[in-house]
Amino acid sequence: MTDVVPTTALSEIKLRLLCHDDIERIKVLCGEWFPIEYPDSWYHDITSNKKFFSLAATYRGGIVGMIVAEIKSRTKVHKEDGDILASSFPVDTQVAYILSLGVVKEFRKHGVGSLLLDSLKEHISTMAQDHCKAIYLHVLTTNNTAIHFYENRDFKQHHYLPYYYSIRGVLKDGFTYVLYINGGHPPWTILYPFLYLTNLCSCVAFVYEWEYLRHLVIRAACMLMADKIY
Repeated sequence: MTDVVPTTALSEIKLRLLCHDDIERIKVLCGEWFPIEYPDSWYHDITSNKKFFSLAATYRGGIVGMIVAEIKSRTKVHKEDGDILASSFPVDTQVAYILSLGVVKEFRKHGVGSLLLDSLKEHISTMAQDHCKAIYLHVLTTNNTAIHFYENRDFKQHHYLPYYYSIRGVLKDGFTYVLYINGGHPPWTILYPFLYLTNLCSCVAFVYEWEYLRHLVIRAACMLMADKIY
């Protein structure tokens, strides 16, 4: 892949579904992008199993990015993320889990990652309509580049997951990040009333300070008028 990417490269990016013939190439890319080693079965599944939304971004025929996600019922979410949605949502409510999102180094900051993420959102709106209430993913706590990418696109940190990853025999911590869509929201917790009261107190304090300032202005004006009269 060339080291120099034209600023107009995004206009030449094409999107297509991953297929079996892509396996060897995406093995190489995943080895460059991620510290986790995926088994061969994973590559077979994401290129053949229809439950996965596996999309490639290509530039002049070569893969320069990909996103893999699964839309599933909230009842099939792993235990550590079981509280992504409030329990008030029906059991058939769906969520989308991003298994993988990566872009070739030379094409980063050219809008390819955003294009792939937006394509997932469009797929969700078409296939799941408003039944999908959240998009979530896991990320290493040390992967600041990915964290900034998702936070800049309104994903919020939901959970801290100690020792979630095993990378070359070393346990690493992770985060769960969530983007709520179509009216989705997390469970209410004991913190919410305190957050509400904190915001309320801030508003009350602001109103009090404004009224006090207004009182001082009126008083000063009255004193000025009194000086002119006398």
